[in-house]
Amino acid sequence: MSTKLLVFFLCFFLASTGFAQNQGLNTTSKKAESLYLKADESARARDFGRALELLSEAVEKDPNFAEAYLKASNLNKMMGNKAAFYEQLQKGLSLLPYNPAYANYYFDLAELHFERGDYKQSKTNYELFLKAKPKNTRQADYAKKQLGTADYAVKAMQNPVNFTSVQLPSGINKFPLQYFPSTTADQRFLIFTARNGQRPDQDENIYISELQNGEWQAPTSISATINTNANEGAATISGDGKTLVFTSCSRPDSFGDCDLYISYRTGNEWSKPQNMGSGVNSKNWDSQPSLSADGRTLYFSSMRGGGIGKEDIWVTSQKADGTWAAPQNMGVPVNSNGRDLAPFIHVSGSTLYFVSDGHQGLGGLDVFMTDLGTSQHWQTPKNLGYPLNTHADESSLYITPDNKLGFYARSLVTDAGATTVQLYSLDVPAAWQAKDKSTYAQGRVYNAETKKPLSASVQLYDIDTDSLVQQVQSDKVSGEYTVVLTEGKHYALYVSAPQFLMNSLNFDYSSRKNLTPVALDVYLKPIKAGSAVVLNNLFFPSGKYNLEKKSQTELNKLISFMRQNKDLKIEITGHTDDVGSDAANQVLSEKRAKAVVDYLISKGVAAARFRYKGFGETKPVKPNTSEANRQLNRRIEMQVL
Repeated sequence: MSTKLLVFFLCFFLASTGFAQNQGLNTTSKKAESLYLKADESARARDFGRALELLSEAVEKDPNFAEAYLKASNLNKMMGNKAAFYEQLQKGLSLLPYNPAYANYYFDLAELHFERGDYKQSKTNYELFLKAKPKNTRQADYAKKQLGTADYAVKAMQNPVNFTSVQLPSGINKFPLQYFPSTTADQRFLIFTARNGQRPDQDENIYISELQNGEWQAPTSISATINTNANEGAATISGDGKTLVFTSCSRPDSFGDCDLYISYRTGNEWSKPQNMGSGVNSKNWDSQPSLSADGRTLYFSSMRGGGIGKEDIWVTSQKADGTWAAPQNMGVPVNSNGRDLAPFIHVSGSTLYFVSDGHQGLGGLDVFMTDLGTSQHWQTPKNLGYPLNTHADESSLYITPDNKLGFYARSLVTDAGATTVQLYSLDVPAAWQAKDKSTYAQGRVYNAETKKPLSASVQLYDIDTDSLVQQVQSDKVSGEYTVVLTEGKHYALYVSAPQFLMNSLNFDYSSRKNLTPVALDVYLKPIKAGSAVVLNNLFFPSGKYNLEKKSQTELNKLISFMRQNKDLKIEITGHTDDVGSDAANQVLSEKRAKAVVDYLISKGVAAARFRYKGFGETKPVKPNTSEANRQLNRRIEMQVL
């Protein structure tokens, strides 16, 4: 800035704040007045330190010299000494009666009180500012909004949300800054971003910690392939821990300020991160990603055009060919005309958490949650209340699949006066729990003959809606897979690989019973004569042979399987338990098998590729000694001819 321009701004500042106005001083001390005038001269000579010294001497001579305090506050405001600015402004105004000419002083003091969380005092001064009928309508509108925030905050503080939080051990909180915590679906691994200091040029990386015997182990770099000399941060991991999306800025292949990158894990190795491309990233800031449980839907924050506020939350999904669809703005009621950031989608997919300063809160960025309604529209966001939310900016919040535990970051000031950001865990109160809680099924996929791990497609369908809700790939090195199971759902699980019979499994959580993790290894049988599997997702009314509507998912899978294996011929066999007569069970089993074949033929699969047979109760897989065993014996099987 040129010297002439600096002088112009200084003179404008002094005039606009009334520093040069010496009329009607509220002091009877000639010495104090003389010091005040000398301070005026020093300020004009740009010797602000000397001006403040003289004003300090002036108030020593007259402790009630209001104008001296106000002018000292102006100088400290200009010099960035916020604590002194606040102290002197508050003292000066307290010595004077209300005066519309002091409108900007009232506004400044209201802001300073608000920054300290003193909502009552901030409200008083915003009201004094508005009483002066300011001509700046934008400033007046802002003050009115702040009054509403102060009222809301006072009520929120009178009705705090009770929760217990614990700072994570020092072994985790070992960096000056750590933030954006999340876990895998099985809560075995905690990932977070950490920075070695406050400065933007200090390295920011992604770290991972494993839970062993109930304790988080010392965090390590997630991978040398991912962490580089550039900054890597704001990461999200899929439920199975195999897909990672993170933010990195100013890389050579960036499209904008900060872009989203993706990496996949095979065995213990992460692939080289790839920029998610111009289809996802924009020329602006794109950051703070959150993956769905299966890693196929991505929520993130962006400053791209076409939004509602400064930063908005956007969503994209992976298409069948592996590419990502053009991101869509989540729109209202999620996004506001303010800042909407740090989305986190619960693994159930039914609740979204995010931070915003555009929805009614306690000031700054607050944490909000919104549920997906029955019409598949997001509901009006709900503020998570005090004391999680305060007058200061809050960070992201992560809730575990079972709704029991949460993780978040909070700024602290150390004994040495330095600012740090630490990670905490908390017991999630009922008011913050996701709409649905979830657990997971986890295991390995093997070749049934060789017992070697197998890379296979693992698909989870909602039987009631015949819709694909998750799709993951088992690890080709270890065979590991993880899928999330959410209460209130009836699932069909399909595990398939080329040249193998598909495996059909069933998980019924429609009664919203207590969820427990499921350990389930899956063995796929090669397609060859004699290989057989049970079709676990075909349903019939008791004692009848007409297929129920919820069999649709399995029937469609069978059609796809037959079309993918065009030369395959199969036999569908029906089986019953021992309830009823042998003859009736024989007829029922045969008619059920025929019903399946008839359906497949009706959908265009050649009749010559099928035969069917009923075995009644003659081939039980378990003794008919319990209802659970009888249910296993009531089955439809598919066998390769």
